[in-house]
Amino acid sequence: MSHYDWTKFSLRVDVKATPLAVYNACATQANLESWFLRKAIFTTPDGKMREADAPIQPGDTYVWKWHGYEDSMQEKGKVLDLNGKDLFKFTFAGNCEVTITCKLLEGRTIMELVQEKIPTDENSKVLIHIGCMKGWTFYLANLKSVMEGGLDLRNRNVNIKNVVTA
Repeated sequence: MSHYDWTKFSLRVDVKATPLAVYNACATQANLESWFLRKAIFTTPDGKMREADAPIQPGDTYVWKWHGYEDSMQEKGKVLDLNGKDLFKFTFAGNCEVTITCKLLEGRTIMELVQEKIPTDENSKVLIHIGCMKGWTFYLANLKSVMEGGLDLRNRNVNIKNVVTA
């Protein structure tokens, strides 16, 4: 009998772009807003807001807002690591950690997202493990769509609820 690990999950998407181009899709506020977020605000450790096109840095904190949701629906966290080429790590959903890596495989870039340190109480299993996996699955597919064909699939209407595109 196998035991499912509720403390983490891993998702991968292949993108027809270089690993650096895929990494760069996560490396600035403006780029994150092109496929993932309605608004991304990054603040430096000394309290200054980063410019939209300035590279995110370890130690920055963030506030993220999504299309299809009111402003009250936001995520706050901290950037833990970036290496300027293929790694981005940040806190998410409380004390969880998300690590994004980009690697070349068979002529395609594989972006892998691992979310770990998920609590194992029943509420966290549903809201964080299943809920975040559902959300990340859509946003990774949207990254691929935006990068390969320019089509942004996000729902931008806050009055349309319970759709996989928001």
